[in-house]
Amino acid sequence: MRNRFALAPMTRVSATEDGRATEEMAEYYGAFAEGGFGLLVTEGTYTDTAFSQGYLHQPGITDEAQAAAWRPVVDRAHAAGARIVLQLMHAGALAQGNRFRDGTAGPSPVRPLGEQLAKYRGDGRWPVPAEMTHGQIDETVQGFAAAAVRARGAGFDGVEVHAANGYLLDQFLTPYTNTRTDAYGGALEGRLRLVREVVSEVARAVGSGFPVGVRFSQGKINDASWRWPGGDAEAGAVFSAAAEAGADYVHLAGGWRDWLPGEPTLAALAREVTGLPVIANGALHQDAAARRVLDERHADLLAIGTAALANPDLPRRVAAGVALAPFDPGVLEPLATLANARLRTTA
Repeated sequence: MRNRFALAPMTRVSATEDGRATEEMAEYYGAFAEGGFGLLVTEGTYTDTAFSQGYLHQPGITDEAQAAAWRPVVDRAHAAGARIVLQLMHAGALAQGNRFRDGTAGPSPVRPLGEQLAKYRGDGRWPVPAEMTHGQIDETVQGFAAAAVRARGAGFDGVEVHAANGYLLDQFLTPYTNTRTDAYGGALEGRLRLVREVVSEVARAVGSGFPVGVRFSQGKINDASWRWPGGDAEAGAVFSAAAEAGADYVHLAGGWRDWLPGEPTLAALAREVTGLPVIANGALHQDAAARRVLDERHADLLAIGTAALANPDLPRRVAAGVALAPFDPGVLEPLATLANARLRTTA
């Protein structure tokens, strides 16, 4: 890649109703590529026609029509010199808009904390999910693998398995959302089983030469304060499980800890225990923090989120020493759509 700046995955719910990427999305991702980002990680993309879709107008990659719709996005990124990775996502119990199913499914029948997200067209409390059967779990694994193969066929440079932010794989990892007593629950090893199976099957399906990453977080979209109860020991086990299953990189969402000089971080721990490249995320548009993360070898790449929305040309601005524009939260309100952002910025 041409630099160490990556675009962080951000949900924009701007696909067609049937989950196809649009020309507007190609322009959106193309702007970051043209602005100098070395790597683009797409928004979470649903993987099957059962329970994976999380939001109305979320993009999918469940069939050839959806895969073909991603091709202009990929071509636009490549033409501007960027690499692009498709993030594969199953919402599980945090689904609030699914055109294939009326209810939700997760590891256990536990109502998620909080309320649905209005900016993604949600309203009211989360429903209680149905407990997934072993057959449904198997279908989920195969959905991830088939989606990854379609992504490779659409020209993507890799895929990223979304195991962060409270979505399905994270739900299996979390004790209070996973109360199962079978092989997918209980102690950490059981709760890690689905992550292992998904990463392993995706890596097997796409073969060598096509990178497979995994994104983890402690905080969730409905529980920002959650932290792994086992601390660094549990974090190390989670990262190691992904690497052993065949992951080629680890991506850590959120600030995790302050980027203080000389302080240990989970990003550095991930690098140490896996030996894999690590993408760090969390206020890394700030020059001092970004330089510390790279110079002290906490991580290899810097994933930029909201600061990139305000500055699609952020890498070029940094290289030229030009100040960054501040982020306007209004571009994500009342809906986090590209159309809303366009209206906000042209008003």
